[in-house]
Amino acid sequence: MNQLLTLLACTGVATASYANNLNYRSPSHNHPGLGVSIHKVNKRNAGAAPYPASQLNFTHGVASGDPYPDSVILWTRCAPMFDDVRSNSTVTGYVSLYNPVPIYGAANDTGPPSTAPICLTYKVSTDRSLATTADSGTVYTSSDTDYTVKVEASGLSPYTEYYYQFSVCGSNNVTSPLGRTKTTPAANDAVTKIALAIFSCSNFPFGFFNAYGNPARKDSVDYVVHLGDYIYEYANGDYGDGSSIGRVALPDRQIYTLYDYRKRLATYRTDQDLLLSHRQFPWIPVWDDHEVADNTYRDGSSELNNTEASFIQDGGVSVDQRKMNAVRAYFEWMPIRQVDMDDGLRIWRSFSFGSLLDLVILDTRQYDRSITDLYWNTHYINQISNDASRSMMGGRQENWFFNQLISSKQRGATWRVIGSQTVYSRVNLSSTYGNVDPLNFDAWDGYQANRNRTYQTLYENEIGNNIVVSGDSHANWVSDLVWLDHTPYDPSSGDGSIGVEFAGAAVSSPSPAGQNISIAAANNASQVLIADNRELQWSELYYRGYFELHISQDSVNASYFGLPTTINRNPNEISLANFTVLNGANALYRNPVPGGGVVENGALKGGETVQTNVTNSTATGLYSISQEEDSVVEDN
Repeated sequence: MNQLLTLLACTGVATASYANNLNYRSPSHNHPGLGVSIHKVNKRNAGAAPYPASQLNFTHGVASGDPYPDSVILWTRCAPMFDDVRSNSTVTGYVSLYNPVPIYGAANDTGPPSTAPICLTYKVSTDRSLATTADSGTVYTSSDTDYTVKVEASGLSPYTEYYYQFSVCGSNNVTSPLGRTKTTPAANDAVTKIALAIFSCSNFPFGFFNAYGNPARKDSVDYVVHLGDYIYEYANGDYGDGSSIGRVALPDRQIYTLYDYRKRLATYRTDQDLLLSHRQFPWIPVWDDHEVADNTYRDGSSELNNTEASFIQDGGVSVDQRKMNAVRAYFEWMPIRQVDMDDGLRIWRSFSFGSLLDLVILDTRQYDRSITDLYWNTHYINQISNDASRSMMGGRQENWFFNQLISSKQRGATWRVIGSQTVYSRVNLSSTYGNVDPLNFDAWDGYQANRNRTYQTLYENEIGNNIVVSGDSHANWVSDLVWLDHTPYDPSSGDGSIGVEFAGAAVSSPSPAGQNISIAAANNASQVLIADNRELQWSELYYRGYFELHISQDSVNASYFGLPTTINRNPNEISLANFTVLNGANALYRNPVPGGGVVENGALKGGETVQTNVTNSTATGLYSISQEEDSVVEDN
């Protein structure tokens, strides 16, 4: 009897430790079937000898994210010395449709399902030495979650810096790297300043992710916002060939299965600057399209839809199954929370940073997006782009978004920062596409009624101080937010604008003007673009990079940085441009033109471009003149 009681007690402890790992849960609170059955995992592992600490390894560092005033998500991965578990049980066999792991003992060809849990402890402290304890706990992981661990550190203080570390249970020397994170201010705290780094579009074969490391080396921001395309789904050579620089993403094929997405994420997480950024800052990420596939929408993507022909020709997997594989892997590998919802794909959410700002993160790709430009239907999408029924995000998210904007104003937040995957402002691209279909209909230009409803909410409710940040385009754009053909607008003063959009270039993905374009050709194209678009104030098409927002009660300052080269790992960056939005102005500050009248590259409306190539080493703080001749991986 005593032995039975001991066994039952141990089982209870094990179940509690599994439950502490959020990755066993479903990405959706209201779809528990998308999670992993802890009882079945525990039953499979019962009685087996644990892995010796010497056979375990923290394979991909640590990460934190989705900070709240009293808690933050912490992440790591601790695995035995063999490859990620393969799982094709998601599409075959006597298992639930979305069961993501081989808990029924399905065969695989790269690594067996674990037969014992991996036990980790974690500790959170306000000091680097971890001498004091703000929170701690024990957590299990297994092959069922790709050996990833995600816990919520709770009971923390608002707007406070913390350090954290994971350790293998019972071991004094098998520990993760030391991570640093930060909670957000309480909703009513009078915060004086917040700094954000804004990233998007990191393509492993196209180059090193130097952009991620630069804010970490400078220690210049509080939080990171990633607007998507954290990974790409292609085989090497399909969109970037990393063979010459040792950056071939695995598995080297177009990815479809749960194993594929897990392995691709694992490959990207080998980049040293990405690991550094995750270790040093809390992230607030959202997916774009390539976390699943190119140009995704509710019912498909550019190369996969729910037809028999597409199923046969484009991977042998349904759209829903591929999305669930991608979402499950993303949920396992990214430091994000479950969102209280009734849909398994919801990632849209919001964060408050004291009374200073509200950050609203949208999903304009996966949730409930109407059909997009799939390359063969461009003219059709043009013809229906202003249909009232079309939405970038679906009716539920639209209503949530508009209510967030209204409630943000009502609570007295000074600024609203809106994270959009695709470029929000109109961009007339007739110089490139011609006059028949002159817009990018995969962006908000293909969903004009949805954009107009957003403008209507802002103007009719007199909601000002709006900053839209966007990615996806692989280029730098700065525009006043203007309801064209409805509200009078003066491009020279910004009168009539309701905010500003800052759109950023890619971490490594190629310029929309071509990977091998010259600076001169790129700047000539930018000159045409600012001439063709009244609200577009700066265009820059050449550099890979990122931007930072430094937000205070008085102003928002945007600083853009370009990378001299991405063909090797280096800490260098060039300051490209700086812009200011004053509290209550709802447009770029002009004196008499935006950006102080001078930018390093691109084209500035009413200003000049002065190329200096003055380069900052973020590792040393020393400046030099960049003379990089081979700045990008050639696109063959």
